[in-house]
Amino acid sequence: MKVLIIDDELPAREEIARLLGQESDIEILGQCSNAIEGISAIHRLNPEVIFLDIQMPRISGLEMLGMLDPEKMPSVVFLTAFNEYALQAFDQNAFDYLLKPIDPARLALTLQRLRRDRKPSAALFTAAAPLKQIPCPGHQRVLLIKIDDIEYATSRTAGVYVTTNEGTEHFTELTLRTLEEKTPFLRCHRQYLVNPEQIQEISFLETGAVEILTRHKRRIPVSRRLLGELKEKLGLP
Repeated sequence: MKVLIIDDELPAREEIARLLGQESDIEILGQCSNAIEGISAIHRLNPEVIFLDIQMPRISGLEMLGMLDPEKMPSVVFLTAFNEYALQAFDQNAFDYLLKPIDPARLALTLQRLRRDRKPSAALFTAAAPLKQIPCPGHQRVLLIKIDDIEYATSRTAGVYVTTNEGTEHFTELTLRTLEEKTPFLRCHRQYLVNPEQIQEISFLETGAVEILTRHKRRIPVSRRLLGELKEKLGLP
């Protein structure tokens, strides 16, 4: 069983790692101290199960689930010191939850269940609320950019980038699919999503190409295959 631990408290991470390390059939792929590290590690390492702290600074465990690629969603065991979060966790279709400090006997029951029935938790992505901000990691910081402040997102070989109204570009660990499903952004091209509130016009060029002109005069390509669907979503004839 391949496991990833995500918790902002080092002692908590070390304790759950110590307990899981006593199990011969569990491989701990890594430990993450925040949601941004967690998203990156899940997409990169493909864990079967994550032990996820609910209360983390900036981006909570519950918020993090809505930022994952649904195809990468593992089974989720929530970790919490607050019993009132338990019901919310189950409402989010979590596999299980554990109260801190971890009771070894209670953990053993969770592991028994995981060994017996370890189903993907794609419903967690669907149940999570729409995103209100996009996390963009930087040097010793995480920038949280509001949806309204983003013109478009694009996918490149190096990853996914969002461009703000001011024209600044920022890398994000989120996939285009996540942004398409969890924000108001619309797909206009295989590699582009556009914020519909930032569209000024759709231009049909003499070359036959189609492009979007944003309110801040930036040009975004439009795929002919997606043009009809885009116009329909925008309420255009």
